[in-house]
Amino acid sequence: MQVSRRNRYERRRAETRQALVRAARQILAESGDTNASIHAIAERADVGFGSFYNHFTGKPDLFDAAVADALEEYARAVDERLRGVGDPAERIACGIRLSARMAGSYPEIMRILCHSGIGRICAGRGPDPRAKRDLEQGIASGRFSVADPVVALTALNGSLLALLELWLNQSHADSDRAAGTMAEMLLHMLGLSRDEARDVARRSLPAEA
Repeated sequence: MQVSRRNRYERRRAETRQALVRAARQILAESGDTNASIHAIAERADVGFGSFYNHFTGKPDLFDAAVADALEEYARAVDERLRGVGDPAERIACGIRLSARMAGSYPEIMRILCHSGIGRICAGRGPDPRAKRDLEQGIASGRFSVADPVVALTALNGSLLALLELWLNQSHADSDRAAGTMAEMLLHMLGLSRDEARDVARRSLPAEA
């Protein structure tokens, strides 16, 4: 009986925390404004005002959690499509191209990425550790020739943000073509020849599971 009550308590606690995170995600997607009051956030989450401090030390803590939650959901969705793709160059190219495709199916996450900026994208969560892994594997195998991996990783993340900005501002009519072009440019930057970069960037995307 005691274990059952504890389980119910933990479940309700987790649900309250997730409701606050969802509310923060909505705010970030709508405007990127982190100045909303805690009262307004709790009201949007439909939880008591006092519940906020049972889960977060303050608004920065909550918004960091909201960004991390969105980044992880995004990274898992890309990972599902890339399962079975072993070539690090193809993984990077597909990841960029899939991000352009996902902008339509995951608009909230894409807007959060755009509003979060490069600092949060490079904070070691979501796509950042995946891109770092692919970059390191490519360097170790000789697939990539990179003088400074940190700069290269920042360039990959920054390019992803730039691509999403194109989508968000509707300043490029063909996001698929823009993503393919960007993937080709980045692979060439990483050390592939122009012809091979073009070939890898134009391969068929992995089918959905």
